[in-house]
Amino acid sequence: MSEENNSILQKLEGLESRYEEVSTLITDPSVIADQSRYVKLTKEYKDLGDIMLARKRYIDCLNAIKESKDILVNESDTDMKEMAREELSENEARLPKLEEEIKIALVPKDPEDAKNVQMEIRAGAGGDEAALFAGDLFNMYKKFCDSKGWTVSVTAVSEGAVGGYKEIDFAVSGDNVYGTLKYESGVHRVQRVPATETQGRMHTSAATVAVLPEADKFEVNINEGDIKWDTFRSSGAGGQNVNKVESGVRLRYPWKNPVTGETEEILIECTETRDQPKNKERALSRLRTFIYDREHQKYVDDIASRRKSLVSTGDRSAKIRTYNFPQGRVTDHRIGYTTHDLQGFLGGNIQPMIDALTVAENAEKLKESEL
Repeated sequence: MSEENNSILQKLEGLESRYEEVSTLITDPSVIADQSRYVKLTKEYKDLGDIMLARKRYIDCLNAIKESKDILVNESDTDMKEMAREELSENEARLPKLEEEIKIALVPKDPEDAKNVQMEIRAGAGGDEAALFAGDLFNMYKKFCDSKGWTVSVTAVSEGAVGGYKEIDFAVSGDNVYGTLKYESGVHRVQRVPATETQGRMHTSAATVAVLPEADKFEVNINEGDIKWDTFRSSGAGGQNVNKVESGVRLRYPWKNPVTGETEEILIECTETRDQPKNKERALSRLRTFIYDREHQKYVDDIASRRKSLVSTGDRSAKIRTYNFPQGRVTDHRIGYTTHDLQGFLGGNIQPMIDALTVAENAEKLKESEL
């Protein structure tokens, strides 16, 4: 066994006993009663389970290589030796891939990755065309989320004068949502001749996308007695019926900024459903996410300053992507990735780009961790 093989297996030794320990803890009634601890342990159990599976595949491959080598040394039968040579060649080719799989599994995961998200799209410079582009981006994300089986719920919207959106906020729930969509935060730029342009001139417009991990109840301390609630007749989802009752809710909450020490008033409205209690719960969820995002921004900034790459620093002012209609291409400037299927991309086929961004970030993490 090579020195590198030994090094990888040594890194995995302590994790096996931890895996067994966690598998016992998550069945303990006292742990189950502590919701915060239980959620963290079940996540750790899943992550360790993935590493244990990768470890088993790696050890099986090492054992198969050793067995094939033993046959080549000790066996006299020609057919057996030929079969052993083929298996040895196959397994030696598999081994580097399995090593890479384990290294990536050992890189500390972002604890936010498994969370649902709140997304915000804001039209930037470009007037009506920027609003139309913000609408294109929302439709792109909606189609992508639908293809993943995720649920999209619009929580607030301000429509553009000729279509699209000046602003649109929406929640996305499903499996590993933040881990997938976190790369989308930043400034998206479009170059095209707008539908509103009468003289055929090219315009450059922009929209800003923010992807916020949704905060759980136990992660943010909110004194609900300090919340001031108002209700109003909503013109949101539900057509005319929704106007007959005051189903829209508006909350105001005094929040002390931990950086400045000053108290700021947070204002959130929700008209998503015609059910007032549901709107209240969703407004509270947005409040938790907003506060969590603000209070953890220092943590995000620290990560960004340590990283050379801008793949997922969460910097919402960074120009990350250009959608060039005349050339039919989309380019991500962080990793230099380009696709020439612009229409397919806007139709929701964004997974290949997300995969490329994930690979780039994993490579950076591996370099930092020196695995």
